[in-house]
Amino acid sequence: MSYAGDPEPPAERRGRGPLLAVLAVVALLVLAGGATLYVLVGRDEPAPVAAPTDSAPTEAADPDVTDAPAPAPSAAAPESSADPRFAKVGQCVRNEGSAGGKPKLLITGCAPNTYEVLSRIDGTTSGEKDAEAKCAKVKNYTNWYFFDSELDTLDFVLCLKERKS
Repeated sequence: MSYAGDPEPPAERRGRGPLLAVLAVVALLVLAGGATLYVLVGRDEPAPVAAPTDSAPTEAADPDVTDAPAPAPSAAAPESSADPRFAKVGQCVRNEGSAGGKPKLLITGCAPNTYEVLSRIDGTTSGEKDAEAKCAKVKNYTNWYFFDSELDTLDFVLCLKERKS
């Protein structure tokens, strides 16, 4: 009797471990990408920054004085928004922000205690010093406001004159 040899051993089967590891990595990458997209799309614009110049000191709000109702506008605000991004030369804005805090300008009718827009300078701004330098060339300005966005094409500076009466 002759033997043809030992029977051939069965082929080794690969486990499912490597396949599951690859699928887990792909799933994690998809989730991380989705979370990143969610954060980037859901981000708010940076808050605009403004400050009065040295030539126009601000007064602290008197807690004993009640706020008077807003005066009737003498010029119509833009129909689309009261956002200062739409402010034009000749229009007025008022500060709705808290005293000493970040300003929150809204377009309003020109009246006492508002700010008239003397000049609007669209284009890249680098902050307070840049806004002050740009407005220094504008006659009779008392305050400035700037909006610095991640998109430089949205940046602007408003040179303002406080209307006291």
